[in-house]
Amino acid sequence: MNLDYIVREPEHITPDTTVLFMLHGYGSNEQDLFSFRETLPADWLIISFRAPRDTQFEGYSWFDIDFNNPENFIDLAQAKESLDGVLENILKVINHYGIIEGKVHLCGFSQGGILCYALALKHPEMFNYIACLSSYPEEKLLDGIVKDKKKLERLRFFISHGTDDAVIPLEWGRKAADLLYDLSCYFSFREYMSGHGVNQKNYMDLMEFFSK
Repeated sequence: MNLDYIVREPEHITPDTTVLFMLHGYGSNEQDLFSFRETLPADWLIISFRAPRDTQFEGYSWFDIDFNNPENFIDLAQAKESLDGVLENILKVINHYGIIEGKVHLCGFSQGGILCYALALKHPEMFNYIACLSSYPEEKLLDGIVKDKKKLERLRFFISHGTDDAVIPLEWGRKAADLLYDLSCYFSFREYMSGHGVNQKNYMDLMEFFSK
C-alpha cells in the first residue's frame, strides 16, 4: 500500500531529526491536521498521510465504520490492512530521509487515533510521543500488544476528548486511561468542553505537549 502524503521539511535533515506522522479522521484528508504545522517545532519533519479509501464529499478513510453497530464499530479487516500500510509507509519515509536516531511521534484524530494506539502499543520501540485526539483504543486491534513495562517506558501519550462528542462517546475515550494505567504508560488524559473536534484550549495543550 503506497500512501499519499504531504510534507513539511525542516531546513536541515540529519539522522537525528525528529519526525511527526499525522493520521486524519474519517471523511477528512491529509490537509486537516497538517494545519498544526504552524505552531510545531521548526526543526521537525512533518508528514501527514492521506487514508487509502475514498468517502463521499472528497474525503478519505482508513476503514469503514458502522454507527448502528457499536459491537462491530470498525471494519476489522480494513483496519488491519491500514495499520500494516501505515507502518510500512512510516518505515519507508524514515529510510528515505535517513533518520536513524531521531524521535518518531504520532498524532491521530478519531479513527486516525485508533491506529496510533495500535501502532504505539504494538511497536513501542519505534515511537515516542503519541497524541490521540477524540479517539479510543479499539480492543480488536490490540491483540498481541507489548506489555513489557521496560519496552513501553519511552512512550508518552496525550489524550484528549470532548465532553459532548456525539461521534465517539467520552466513555470510549476514557477506556484509554484504564488501558494505559494498567500498562504503566506515561499519559495525560484531558477532557474539554467541545464536540468531536479540537478546541482552542485543547490545541494549546497539545502544542505544549509536543514542545516539551
